[in-house]
Amino acid sequence: MRQACDNCGYVHYVNPVPAVGIVIEMDGGLVLIRRSHPPHKGRWALPSGYIEADESAAEAAIREAEEETGLKVEIIEMAGVNSFPEGPPLSGIMIFYRARPIGGTLRAGDDAAEARVFQPSELPLLPFRTHREMVAEWLAKRGAPAPSEPKPIHAEFYIREAEAGDVNEVMALLGLIPANRGFGQEEWRAAHQRFFESGGLHIFVAVSTQHPPMVIGFLALSVVRGLSESHGMINDMAVLPTYQRHGVGAALLEAALRRAHRLHLKTLLVNGQRANDSAKAFYASLGFADAVVMQIRIA
Repeated sequence: MRQACDNCGYVHYVNPVPAVGIVIEMDGGLVLIRRSHPPHKGRWALPSGYIEADESAAEAAIREAEEETGLKVEIIEMAGVNSFPEGPPLSGIMIFYRARPIGGTLRAGDDAAEARVFQPSELPLLPFRTHREMVAEWLAKRGAPAPSEPKPIHAEFYIREAEAGDVNEVMALLGLIPANRGFGQEEWRAAHQRFFESGGLHIFVAVSTQHPPMVIGFLALSVVRGLSESHGMINDMAVLPTYQRHGVGAALLEAALRRAHRLHLKTLLVNGQRANDSAKAFYASLGFADAVVMQIRIA
């Protein structure tokens, strides 16, 4: 629903805000800045910022790089485009550029508390999902095979139960689910609390094997106990867009099925009303009956 005027027909569209991120390659590593303001104050991130009305995306990248790192840079190429409908705080589109220094001195500036070069083996886990995915692509390309060789089809990852330190990454993935896009502050607070407190909730995460490792997908399995039968409900599952169609979802579901079998659950249910068409097709391909509540019988 959008705000609109019944008198003149004006519709107030709330569109994504465009921003840029800069992958500055220097001394064999990447330049990161430590944020001095919320969100994620004190965490390391790629230099980034919003595009001004009077500049192009490339001009914004060059300006933000100098403001936050003190480096004058030149653009090598556009490295990728991503989106963050989950915020924070607004929905946006992130345009990433690879760049190299051509002048200036590395120093913290603008909203950065610190700026330094991190070698690939020492890169920290970045708080913003789009930044993590961009760094993951950059790392993959550094170790990618020659163009004449076939590229690997599957990303390498493993499945484990969620730990307390995964909460922020799981919450970011939760925001990718279309049904959660309208969450308010209270709903996010409740989801955060349930992550730690719900005894009947089994959360599995898919973690990449690259450095630094990051959570690339998750699945939440709720157990509903009855007197005669018990069932499992999958209400939330999400995979980072760059890792979709790589088998991550199927691996998460396999972990949930194993847990359901171990808990002697009779059926595994999926809330079809929260699934988009591609998610429904995914569940149907794995044997779930197509209905408002999709289900599969556990032998």
